[in-house]
Parts: sequence; structure tokens; C-alpha cells
Amino acid sequence: MRWFESLFTAARMPLGTRSNRASGRPRPELDRRPRWSRGRRRTHVTGRRPVVARRPRGRREMAATMRTALVTGANRGIGEAVATALHEAGHRVVVTARDAAAAKEAADRIGAGVEAVALDVTEADGAARAHAAVGPVDILVNNAGVLLDQGRPASAVALDLVERTIDVNALGAWRVCQAFLPDMVRAGWGRVVMVSSGTGSFHNGLFGPAPAYSASKVLLNALTVLLADETAGTGVLVNAVNPGLVRTRMRPDAQRDPRTAAADIAWAATLPDDGPTGGFFSRRQPAGW
Repeated sequence: MRWFESLFTAARMPLGTRSNRASGRPRPELDRRPRWSRGRRRTHVTGRRPVVARRPRGRREMAATMRTALVTGANRGIGEAVATALHEAGHRVVVTARDAAAAKEAADRIGAGVEAVALDVTEADGAARAHAAVGPVDILVNNAGVLLDQGRPASAVALDLVERTIDVNALGAWRVCQAFLPDMVRAGWGRVVMVSSGTGSFHNGLFGPAPAYSASKVLLNALTVLLADETAGTGVLVNAVNPGLVRTRMRPDAQRDPRTAAADIAWAATLPDDGPTGGFFSRRQPAGW
């Protein structure tokens, strides 16, 4: 699986050795000026070079503007809590789930005006259909995820289970980003948040008892860095958040309340225009990749 190997390697390489270009041709929409001329440097993103965030001219701060937010896997748990937090902050919110009825039930629980769209992130055209139904969004929270391999070491875990986990947790987010991110770049404003995990951090140590889940979050973190580098200077901020051990159906024994974790994710989804990009955060503080 060459795409797996290349991304896994990219996540571990020093940033200075990675290229921001997919080919020899420059991307016309990206800011190719020297970094020193783009704006104030942000130096607090752990383990990476300083991140530059420019304030697009004529744009208002997030707190003063209603935005459209889409949250994947929002029919329960962290996703529903994030959608609730954004709705309570006054934004237009779209919740998605594989099952249309489950998405509608969650939307009804959250409040009036919340929209529901069926979205299976593993389907090749699922994100495109959701985009056709919803239109451009300003905020994208990639929350959909599965944990299928607890208790199986990497040497013994079934590879079809690994593929299914990566398909949802990493490729699913990738598909959704490809559908919605171009609109953000064209608009000159956007926020993308990957709901990641400490199990995907080399700094903390990967999680051997759930190797598929751990590897999928490594890939999700790598995607965060790649997209942040690609969109630098466009007004789009891309970050990953480790919500911690949260009490959900996936972890019913955890102590952290979903609403507390959701507040941290909503913070990353509503960063000001000079906020960080390409960061990994835990409880609103920079965390090691």
C-alpha cells in the first residue's frame, strides 16, 4: 500500500525535508512570497517550523460572523456535541451520518434550523453528493471514526480490519476535504478540524493494543500537515485536535464529558484569522506530533 507507506513516512520526516508541491508546477492560488513578507510568525506549534497566518483583507473575525459548519459522524457522541456547540454559538450547522434517519434525529435533538445530510465517508462519491446537497461550507469538522481492533497487536491484526479502519478514519476525512476545501480556498476563509487522537502521536508513543486505529490517526495527522502547508496564506486554517479519552459508545468507561471535548474542537473550528494552522492540539495547547 504505497499511499500508506508514503504518508506514514511523511509524518515522521523533519518538515524541512518535505515538499509543499505535488509537482514541479506552482499552485496559482497559493501565496509564493517569502515567508518573512506574509505576516506575523506563529511559533507555538510544537515540532514544526513557525506557522504563518495572514489576515485576509476585509474579512471579519469569526465571533462576529455566522458561518456554515458541517460535522461528520455527528449523530452521537463527540460529533453531536460539537454540532451542538457550534449551533449554540449561532452558526448554521449541518450534521452528517451514514444513516439519514440517525442524522435527522440528531439534528432535531440539537435544535431548530440544524440540517441533516446522509454521508458515508467511505463511499467514493459520498462527499461529492453531500457537497451538492449542502453547498459550500466555512467550517469542516472531520469527526467520523471507528475503533475496530482493540486487543490485537500489529503482528496479528487482520489486514482487512486495518483497511476498513483507515478507510473511515483517514481516507474518509480526505474525501470530505477534497469535496469542500476548494470552496474555502476560493472564498479566502475556512476552518478544517481533524478529530484525531493521542494514539496517533509519535511524541507520546503509538498505541500497540489498537494498531489499526493508531496508524489511522497517524495518517490523519499527516493529512493535517499536508493540507495546512498546501493552503498556507489562503485564509484557510487546518488543525488537528486530540479530544482525549471521552465518554462515548467507543469508550463508555472514559471520564471526560463529550461537551468538554467538543468545546476544544469548537475552539479550533472558530479560530481568529491570525490563528495557527498545521497544529496538533490537546486541551487548546500545542501537542507533540
